[in-house]
Amino acid sequence: MAFLVPGSASAATNLVTNSGFESGTLSGWNCPAGVVTTSDPHSGSYALSATPSSSDIGQCSQSIAVQPNTAYTLSAWVKGSNVYLGVDGGASTWTTSSGWSQLTVPFTTGNVTSVTIYVHSWYALPAYQVDDVVLDGPGGAADTTPPSTPGGLAIGSPTSSSLQLTWSAASDANGIDHYDVVRGTAAAQSVGNVTSWTATGLAAATTYSFKVRACDPSGNCSPYGAAVSGTTSDGSTNPPVSSLPAHALTGYWQNFNNGATVQKISDVPAAYDLIAVAFADADASKPGGITFNLDSAGLGGYTVDQFKADIKAKQAAGKKVILSVGGQNGSIAVGDSTAAANFASSALSVLRTYGFDGIDIDLENGVNAQYMGQALKSLQSQFGSGLVITMAPQTIDMQSTSTEYFKLALAIKDILTIVNVQYYNSGSMNGCNGQVYSQGSVDFITAQACIMLQGGLRPDQVGLGLPASSRAAGSGYVDPSVVNNALDCLTKGTGCGGYKPSSPWPSLRGAMTWSTNWDAANGNQFASQVGGHVHGLP
Repeated sequence: MAFLVPGSASAATNLVTNSGFESGTLSGWNCPAGVVTTSDPHSGSYALSATPSSSDIGQCSQSIAVQPNTAYTLSAWVKGSNVYLGVDGGASTWTTSSGWSQLTVPFTTGNVTSVTIYVHSWYALPAYQVDDVVLDGPGGAADTTPPSTPGGLAIGSPTSSSLQLTWSAASDANGIDHYDVVRGTAAAQSVGNVTSWTATGLAAATTYSFKVRACDPSGNCSPYGAAVSGTTSDGSTNPPVSSLPAHALTGYWQNFNNGATVQKISDVPAAYDLIAVAFADADASKPGGITFNLDSAGLGGYTVDQFKADIKAKQAAGKKVILSVGGQNGSIAVGDSTAAANFASSALSVLRTYGFDGIDIDLENGVNAQYMGQALKSLQSQFGSGLVITMAPQTIDMQSTSTEYFKLALAIKDILTIVNVQYYNSGSMNGCNGQVYSQGSVDFITAQACIMLQGGLRPDQVGLGLPASSRAAGSGYVDPSVVNNALDCLTKGTGCGGYKPSSPWPSLRGAMTWSTNWDAANGNQFASQVGGHVHGLP
């Protein structure tokens, strides 16, 4: 057993700038939804007050220099509903309190020289307050070197109201925290650590100029790169065409035998519009690279030629067959530009070899939004606009737009087909209305799905992922009637539990199940009952 020994350094001190907001400003904080208030501070004369919206959790953050492999304690006094305190990419905690309550988050840094601390509430909740934020521990060396200037800014994919921007990643010894985009003479807008972003709310047939700079965790920003102009179209542009029906049923097909019914692709019921072949394999010789190996022995002698022919037959019947990357034991990682290039090139080769229609990202060991987004955009540019791209994150991965999976979904929104979140093996989670729901209910499914809908995805990009039987997952199985009620609640406002959306989303894409094999072992109930319901949605 190995033990991490906290590093020793100078005497502990509070490393937070403007920790009690006594400057009367938000100096030192990145806090778009916040203001300084004199109303009932915890101490002194001021406190932070931040107000979430229906599409924003009201986050305020600060990047702080620290020492690697060292123990710290983060604390703050908070007041309000569902107030979170945490470290970006690390530990967090939360509380609901009508009076001042102290939250504490102990953590140990990894091999990093800065961390970003944050506070936030939840979508559409009332304003919350924060005061006396403390990061207790030894300070790190101040970083005063800005990142390199991002280059290669390009503008494309025009619609009547939006333009898509892409640029090359900048570099910095301590990493990039975010990029700022300026449109014309407007104020800079932080768009996160991404290399693509879509400007929305634009006027039709109008030319706009943009420029981009990079900022590191210490607040150092590069000079802006050269401005580039783009023009919106004079008419609306439809979402990417993938030839899927407006409401679709997705099923994962197992390329292995784990006790479920062994199937050929030809055995998958016609109710499944999209079949995700699970899973691709990691290419050990190429970081980020993938391969695919049909488990012929485990599938009763199913040959590669039969497999390819069955894919073609499904496609001739109007279905799509894609390759899923990841799974519970998936070890593929795309964490830099080299791995992104390897992923794109190897995936293109596998897709063309077997005739797959697209790719599914189901990496349960996490994703890097920047580089996986870069990989998928590269793959789509080489494969063509018909590429189907789906994702199957775990429930926890889509709880907030600040998670890497959510960042990835938004970064590739213009080419993304469906996100089918796994609403199982989840326990209890916060819903979009600030309430906590346990898995296995209509409320859990609907209040989780609306997080994606409120967070920026189109309804046609949202699907509900549930297990096909009680044996298909460790927990979270529900009867098909519960799935159908959730679909009705979200698309029609009927069949809801305690949570009912203020307005329905009729174009919600549909449902997904793990797996077609477990469904077959359960009498194909998901295909017949949920599939039939999906195809009957408005």
